[in-house]
Formats: sequence, C-alpha cells, structure tokens
Amino acid sequence: MTSEGWGTPPVEPISQHYIVCGGNALAHRLILELVEHYEVPVVVLVADRSRDHAPQIEQLDGVAAVVEYAGITDEALRAVSIGTARGLALVEGSDQENIHAALSAQNHNPDIRIVFRMFNQRLGENIERLLRNGAALSGSATAAPAFAAAALGRPNSVEIDGRYLHIAFDDAITSDRICVVADQIDRQDLGRIRLLPAQQGDSAEFVRLATEFGDDGPIRPGGVRREPAPAADPGPEEEPGGTAALQVLPIEPREPIDWRRRVRWRLLDTMRFFTSARMRLVLLTALAAVLMSFGVLWYLSRDFGWTVYISLLDLAGAAQPDQLSDIAAGTGTGGFWQRVAQVVITICGITFAPVATAIAVEVLGSGRRGQPRNPGAGTRDHVIVVGLGNVGTRVAAQLHDLGVPVVCMERDPQARGVAAVRALGIPVVMGDGPFEEQLRRARLKHSRALVAVSGDDATNLEAALEARHGNPEVRVVVRLFDDNFAGHFYKTLDNAASRSVSYLAAPAFAAALMGREVRGTLSVFRHALLIAELTVEDGSGLIGLNRHDLEDPGGVRVIAVRFAHGSQLQWGLPDRTRQLAPGDRIVVAATRSGLARLNTVAVEE
Repeated sequence: MTSEGWGTPPVEPISQHYIVCGGNALAHRLILELVEHYEVPVVVLVADRSRDHAPQIEQLDGVAAVVEYAGITDEALRAVSIGTARGLALVEGSDQENIHAALSAQNHNPDIRIVFRMFNQRLGENIERLLRNGAALSGSATAAPAFAAAALGRPNSVEIDGRYLHIAFDDAITSDRICVVADQIDRQDLGRIRLLPAQQGDSAEFVRLATEFGDDGPIRPGGVRREPAPAADPGPEEEPGGTAALQVLPIEPREPIDWRRRVRWRLLDTMRFFTSARMRLVLLTALAAVLMSFGVLWYLSRDFGWTVYISLLDLAGAAQPDQLSDIAAGTGTGGFWQRVAQVVITICGITFAPVATAIAVEVLGSGRRGQPRNPGAGTRDHVIVVGLGNVGTRVAAQLHDLGVPVVCMERDPQARGVAAVRALGIPVVMGDGPFEEQLRRARLKHSRALVAVSGDDATNLEAALEARHGNPEVRVVVRLFDDNFAGHFYKTLDNAASRSVSYLAAPAFAAALMGREVRGTLSVFRHALLIAELTVEDGSGLIGLNRHDLEDPGGVRVIAVRFAHGSQLQWGLPDRTRQLAPGDRIVVAATRSGLARLNTVAVEE
C-alpha cells in the first residue's frame, strides 16, 4: 500500500467494508483480527500517521486504505466511504467524542453496524438505545478481570447463566471438567501451546483401531490373526507439556481475610499516630502514671470493679472530689493517697483527650469521599496497582470488591482513576520519585503481588523488576503489548504473568462488529479464549449443523445449548448429532479464528 490515500478518500470506490477509527494498540489488534480471521476489507481513519501504531497499521496486508484526519468529522466520515460501509469501530478518543462520532455515522448510514469504546458502561448502555444497530464495549472492563485474577494467582472467570467458567491447569483439573481447551503448554516456549485443536471426539480410539485392522476386523478370514505392521521408530519421546481445561464454579470465589488478621493489622495501623519520639515518651509516661494510680486505688479499696469505675470517671474528668465537710464527718472516699491517685489519673486524662480526638478526626476525615489516604503500618498482604488509567482503575476496583487490600501508585495527580479509587477508600501513593522510593511507601515488602498496567511497556517492566528486587517473593503481573517481549519475560521471571489489554479486548470488539455477543475472555497465558453466545437465525448457515460439524475443524467447543422451545441452558449436551434449528442459542468456547469461522458459517445462506 502507498501513502496516496493519506488525507484523501480511497483511490478506488469501495463498499461493504469496515472502518476502524484509531491508531492505538487496540485499533492495531482489531485490524489484525478483521483482516486475518474475518478476511474483510478494512479502511482505517487515524489522527496522525506518524504517532502510536499508525506506521505499523499502514504496513498491514489486507488494509484497503489509511486516511488521516485530525478528528472524526463529517468530512472524514465521507472520506472513508461511510455511506457504503458495513461496520464502524470507534476505539480511540474520549467517551464524548465517540458518542458524537457514532451519532454522526448513523446519520450518514442508518444501517451501519457501530461498535464504540466507552469507559462509562452505564452511559454506553443508554447510548446503545439511541442507535439502530450499535454496541458499546469497554476494553478495560474486558481485560481487567484477567489482570485481577493473575494478581491473585488464579484464572479469571466468565459468568454464564449463574455459573462461572474458568480455566484450570494440570493438577487443578477435576473429573467434571467441560472440555480440554489447551495442551502442550510449555512456560519456556509459549508458541507450542495448542488452543482448541482439531476435535477427535470420544470415538477416536475406535476409529484408530478400525483403521489399523482394516474392514475385516482384528481376525482375518480363516481364523488367522493379522499381525500388526511393524511400527516405525518414533524416536525420542517429546515432553507432552501441561494441559488446561474449562471448568465451572457455582459462585465467584472471594478472597476472605481472617478477622483476627484484620484486627491485628488495624492495631498496627494505629501506630502511625505515634511516630514522634516525643509523643511516644509523653504518652508512655502518662500511661505508666495511670497504671500506678490504678494500682493504688485497687490496693486501698480491694474492689476491682469499683476501681475500674472510678478510674474511668477520673480519666474523663467526671469524678466528684471530696469536700472538707465530708472529710470532717468521716464520709470521704478514703484517704490522702487515694485522692493523690485520682488527681494523677485526671491530669493524665487531660493528656490523652486531645490525642484521641486527633485520631478520631483523622480516621473520619480520611474516610470522606475523595480524600487521600496513605497506606499505614497495617497495610499487609495487599496488591499494588501501578498506573491509574482505565485498566488500572478497573483492576483496583475489582480487587477491592473481592475483599483484597489494594494500594495504588500514580505519578499524574490528574489521572482519571485517582478520584475513583480514593472514593473507595483505597490508599494512593503519588509523586514523581524513583520506583524504589514509591514502592517502599506502598509497603512492597508486605505485599502479595504487583500489577503494572500503565500504557508504556518499559515503565511496566521497570516497575516489575524493581518490585522483584525489593521483594523476591512478590508476584508480578505486567501489561505488555509485544508478544516477543512477553515471551522473554515468562522465561526470565518465575511467579510472574503477562497480559495484553488489546489482545484480550480486540476479539470481543471484532465479534461485536460482526454482530456476535462475546460474554467474556479467558486467558491461557498470552492466548485468549472467547466465550461467545450465538443465535441460530432463519437463513443462517448454522441450521442443520451438529456438534461434530462445529467442533471437528478445531478452534470451537460447544459448551451449552438453549433450544428454541426451552428456557434453560443444557450444559455438555451429550447428543452430538442433534442438529441446530432456528431459534436455538449456543454458548461456545472459541479461539479468535474459530469464532471468525462460525461467523462466516452463520452468514451463509
């Protein structure tokens, strides 16, 4: 492709194409999905041909044209032939800009399929109602569960009809698994992983035996047993590698923290109010004086309950002093030393009162909406989230909802997620200092994991390496775009994981652009497994197909079916020969190419 199309309409008229607006990582991955797996013509609209991923997009095979405009205006939409396009994807810009562009595109082409990225999912649902054929997706909401689950060292899950699907590996696979989704898993060579390979079915072993013995069976005519042909030397046996399977959980597991640990951490957290050596000296001296006076009162009265009662009143300044008339009449409280002890307790109570007031004001004030709160001494077994962009904000909120302590780090005080996480009461470490100092303030030595999800691969890797240097046992999860970079990362670091936001989100955007509903994305290391729901419509190429037809080519597993005449999902349908009819809905686990193949079959008439 040449650069003749920059800033001008495509040289040749084009129709039935798809338009992608954006030059970021998500746009790059989405274009790859469309041209490689769906094999459709794509026209790209970018703001600057020299920034972000625009130069790499220009070099992609299958891109019909790349057009450069500063904004998504009516002129820009006409330049990319919006009137004859089948679909439009808006994956860059703010929520407001994408809403404006979506409404403008619908005015030019009322029948076009529009998929737009929205951080505010509630607003996106409302905008969908204004569009005839539109869908609002959040890339960060799609990818965040994978990051949160990786930080906890467990697979993320996707909810389907009240059940939670997740990926289990090797020894964690149980007998009630739905299906095997990957094999040949080698952490040192992730390229060996086979995701949803060609399906052999339960009768594969019988087919192999029939092929081996021929049409006459294992006994040849005349009663002579056929000798099997000598097998060729298989050579050294290769290591099969690990296995991953799709399983069901009845509920989404939480991360409960024992209440004893919470109490201990809370007590440790209160120590931050006594960091001054002079303050500690004054309070310890006052406490010692109160305890000594308490002992005097107990010795004189011989009544522990009464001693506690009178001491508390003295601390609060509410005890009634002895009067001279009471002493003369012999009705006083009982002696000179008792009165001295009560005076000492009262004076010490005056010392404690302002400290207690300051602690109460600080605790209540830090809990107000939007007020910052720094991590205290009681912050332990927590997850550190580096970067409070769209993804970091989602990850922090999900971990918080699961009951996991979270500490966030952000250098930009105006970042989108700072106010959001502070509203949840999550501590935020701000500043431009070196990572070593920032991680120390975030209490790295007491943390369980670090999730680096800024928009820059180098920054994320720096944070991960600095964290591993400060705490060799901490688990690190890093957001990386480059697959080769991620492969080296897996080989170098143990107890680590890498995820790509665009790799996880792009298949969902591509499927939505084709009118398919992706319910969620599961991760098998750097590979994405899509959980999608498809409806068999009148005239669809899915009519008459059975499970063998759908699964045998590979890349697809049918995990549940809702028949047109039924209301409940049937999991693991045993009848593999039952043909699909109009109105049936199927839930599938699919690779990106597998879902693209289903989409191609579905539109055939």
